[in-house]
Amino acid sequence: MRDVLILYYSRSGSVAQLARQIARGVEEAGLQARLRTVPAVAPVTQIAASAVPEDGAPYVERRDLAECAALILGSPTRFGNMAAPLKHFLDGTGAEWASGTLVGKPAAVFTSTSTMHGGQEATLLSMMIPLLHHGAVIVGIPYTEPALSATRSGGTPYGASHVAGSDDKAPLSEEEKQLARALGKRVAEIARKLEA
Repeated sequence: MRDVLILYYSRSGSVAQLARQIARGVEEAGLQARLRTVPAVAPVTQIAASAVPEDGAPYVERRDLAECAALILGSPTRFGNMAAPLKHFLDGTGAEWASGTLVGKPAAVFTSTSTMHGGQEATLLSMMIPLLHHGAVIVGIPYTEPALSATRSGGTPYGASHVAGSDDKAPLSEEEKQLARALGKRVAEIARKLEA
């Protein structure tokens, strides 16, 4: 069984925290989580980014997409859309699209935003669009997860989410953690069934 690729961009750490909770869920389901990130982008680049991030997950490589059994994408919310670094990476996956690298693989999404109404659901839905073009099988969080009905912060049927606050310092709530783990576990379980 191959790994579940958890690919994300995190600027202030909230999305990375969600990624680690999702990874726990993947591993609770008996699969290995492969955490990867993408480098930041800027309108004008004066100095190239290091080939290895200073901390956190390594940068994603094309082979990570080919080798994974499932893909879970994460990004902070940017005006109801994914952040530019993740979009930039996805825009460069034409060869993988043409060869069907992600066709039939389960895929899910997660996000973090400053406020309850900061575009969580729009961001999650916008992240699903390239996954659908790649032929992935979209996985959400069903209402059989009790935390989905109890949460007063993040968490949606479209994917895991976190409300970080305007200073981006709010810790993940218990419900946000539960839902992130549930998403990872569900994707891993579906990947196992599909590969069987």
